[in-house]
Amino acid sequence: MIFSNTVGSEANTALLAAADAAVIAYRNALANHSPAELATVAMDGADGTPTMFIDVLVEDAIIAAATAAGVNVLSEERGWVDVGSAVTLVVDPVDGSANAAAGVPLSCFSAAVAIDGEFTEAMTVWLHTDERWWASREHSEFRTSGCRSVRTAAVSMLRPHPRNWAAWTRVAEAATRIRILSCSTLDAAFVATGAIDAFVDAGSDTHRLMDIAAATILVGASGGAVVDAFDRPITFDTDLTRRWSGIVAATPELADELRALISGASSSAAVQ
Repeated sequence: MIFSNTVGSEANTALLAAADAAVIAYRNALANHSPAELATVAMDGADGTPTMFIDVLVEDAIIAAATAAGVNVLSEERGWVDVGSAVTLVVDPVDGSANAAAGVPLSCFSAAVAIDGEFTEAMTVWLHTDERWWASREHSEFRTSGCRSVRTAAVSMLRPHPRNWAAWTRVAEAATRIRILSCSTLDAAFVATGAIDAFVDAGSDTHRLMDIAAATILVGASGGAVVDAFDRPITFDTDLTRRWSGIVAATPELADELRALISGASSSAAVQ
């Protein structure tokens, strides 16, 4: 059942086909395999990180659907699948793989459409519910919360690492509320709809392009901003070794304040 009615009639057909394939494959995976099987490391992905069996099952279905529709795919496990099209889906097949394998209902399919290297539309699908959030560069039915200050913001974050503990703590101490959902694309959808005010990787350089590509459209078209904590442009690139520390915020002002906190250049007003 699709709870959201926000998928525009003009949505790219390959994007829709890939989303449908992801939901079906996810449900089949849960029905036919144990959590231990789904969490098994099946391979090293094209991005250099371990790939769980559940990722392989869902990604294979997505690639088959997208290439049958005549578009390229850039995905974290198989990498660049080129069919010679001007259109590419930048896909995170199962964002929150550990959640999905364990039966925690916080995982998403997420994809952005790039035409000649420019992101034009995106969709995120909550795999557990099949709720869908879609927007194009020119149109969104959503609006962010409009929050402009960290001190009044509810912020979702990636879990802290030793390498970014100080920056993570600065953000956590400044914000009014902190959540850790372990699903970047779901967090970004919640920013687009105003459910939370911001989502950040506090300087750990964990995000790959597919983690934040859809957010650039979903949140950007809804009044928010998606930036990198260290001012690196978030653009289409088939090099999956690239990393970002994404900041997904309800407003450009909030994004700038979060970036200052993460870099250590925050003013005293930002943390009062």
